[in-house]
Amino acid sequence: MRRINAKRVLVGEPLDTARLGETLLPKRLALPIFCSDPLSSVAYATEEILLILALGGVTLLHLTWYAAAAIVFLMVVVVASYRQTCHAYPGGGGAYVVSAENLGQTAALTAASALLVDYVLTVAVSVVSGVAAITSAIPALSDHQVGLSVGFVVLLTLMNLRGVRESGRIFAIPTYGFVLVIYVMFAVAAVRYATGDTIRAESADLPIIAEGTFTGLGLVLLTMRAFASGCTALTGVEAISNGVPAFRKPKSRNAANTLAAMGALSVTMFTGITVLAMAYHVHVAADPTELGLPAGTPTSTALAQIGRATFGNWHFLFYLLQAVTAGVLILAANTAFNGFPMLASILAKDRYAPRQLFNRGDRLVYSNGVVLLALAAVALIVAFDAQLTRLIQLYIIGVFVSFTLSQSGMVRHWKRELDSPGTPREERIHIHRRRAINAVGACLTALVLVIVLITKFTHGAWLVVIAMPLLFVGMKGVRRHYETVAAQVAVAPGVRARMPARHHVILLVAAVHAPTLKALGYAQGLRADTLTALSVAADEEDARRLREAWAEHDPGIPLTLLHSPYREVIGPVLAHVQEQAAAEDTDVLSVVIPEYVVGHWWEQPLHNQNALRLKARLLFTPGVAVIDVPYLLESAKPVR
Repeated sequence: MRRINAKRVLVGEPLDTARLGETLLPKRLALPIFCSDPLSSVAYATEEILLILALGGVTLLHLTWYAAAAIVFLMVVVVASYRQTCHAYPGGGGAYVVSAENLGQTAALTAASALLVDYVLTVAVSVVSGVAAITSAIPALSDHQVGLSVGFVVLLTLMNLRGVRESGRIFAIPTYGFVLVIYVMFAVAAVRYATGDTIRAESADLPIIAEGTFTGLGLVLLTMRAFASGCTALTGVEAISNGVPAFRKPKSRNAANTLAAMGALSVTMFTGITVLAMAYHVHVAADPTELGLPAGTPTSTALAQIGRATFGNWHFLFYLLQAVTAGVLILAANTAFNGFPMLASILAKDRYAPRQLFNRGDRLVYSNGVVLLALAAVALIVAFDAQLTRLIQLYIIGVFVSFTLSQSGMVRHWKRELDSPGTPREERIHIHRRRAINAVGACLTALVLVIVLITKFTHGAWLVVIAMPLLFVGMKGVRRHYETVAAQVAVAPGVRARMPARHHVILLVAAVHAPTLKALGYAQGLRADTLTALSVAADEEDARRLREAWAEHDPGIPLTLLHSPYREVIGPVLAHVQEQAAAEDTDVLSVVIPEYVVGHWWEQPLHNQNALRLKARLLFTPGVAVIDVPYLLESAKPVR
């Protein structure tokens, strides 16, 4: 009977490296994979503006127009800027690679730390906002937001471990479905208004209790904060420039065209949702009491209110909207599941991250990076109790740090191109235009970064300001470690390996059984200068039984028994081995450890794990080689 492999059931059969080309993405799949985050952000970006302006009451909601217009302009500039990056850096890497080449490693690591933090927050915010869309349609699930959010992160992790292309086909359905239903909603609203219908949101008649009177500088700061919150609509724009290598040829052109399509969809959907929110007089607040509702009353998201008001009695369309919104918001985390592992792999290649993050897994994805991202996102969701209003405050700081550094690096890149004497005149005209686009993008995103820092710092963003330097220092430390190891293991030219003059072997014996005899046979094959057996006895009775068993099997090597009145095994063995290793007549001391292997996880804790603990301690003993001789029990043997 063939044993079922749970890993293969969950993530699929392994793929040959030669099939890597099959995982490259056409534009139709690249759009939902890399753009689900910016496309889905429009579902809550308008709401974030309304939530902040609601602090000043109904009278300040008209400022939504100005904040939304500034965000649309910024979105157009950023998309145009990153299209230049796609063409200039077809190898991917985004802000990290651009900064490393043009601004130096300090700027590059700053960009990398910002992106890594942002990717973790993208998963947390996207999943939690998706769950919020579900609870808006089914309020009975409001008390289970943490569990639902963690469950969706686990599901996304498994889907991404199966491979980018395979998961992309699944992600395409809710992403394209969301875009289609949003445009259907716009069409229905236009028809209803054209036929004279009056449409109002369910919250239109609810008062908004202002937290205070905002005038002068206070009003300016509140408007800036609303603008900063609405800038969540720009999250994920950089993902395509990070993942250019994942596109089919011509990679740069396909990536740039996909980015343009994403920009057009995001701008029109964000604008349409904002227009309908203002036309329907949608009122939202972080606390239901601010709307005159009892504390704890479940409230609908702004998009849910717009959908319910637009579709009226066509309830199936409203629930379809909520379903695709929840789907695309949850799957928006996939942008991070592609960006984080790829960036981590590049950092690992440059020795700024653990080497394990550089390797592709069975399914040709960076599986270690996928799992690391999932664990970090789950920790964040649990720590913040899956509350979107708290998580959103940590968001977008990292985005605009990377935006600013990337566009500044691109300005330096184009300057170097202009300084090159071999650049044709026609090409120089195009370079001047590209540099101007990136320069405008760098200035605008730097300005927004300042606004975001000022308005969000005291509302929880200080955590990100602390996390980024910690990551920066951590990456520097990893690089320092690898450089130290490389220096310590380096050999001078011409140095040859030499055979030790005196090689002694110690065989550890717990009892005289099949694993011991197998290990003894291996030890004898080493042809060492001396071979002795070593065991530990707690009392004379144990010692007597072991001597009798040893003599009965007549192994032909001496047995040394260590007395341990306190029934401790590791300490006496370690002390004896260290003494033998330090002896003058010893060049190399090999310790052979017999160990039987069980096949089921529940069998593992039934054994004392002395072999494992001994190996761990002996690894730190100079001049000692540890050799483990496994003996497979029936449960561990492969089924034929």
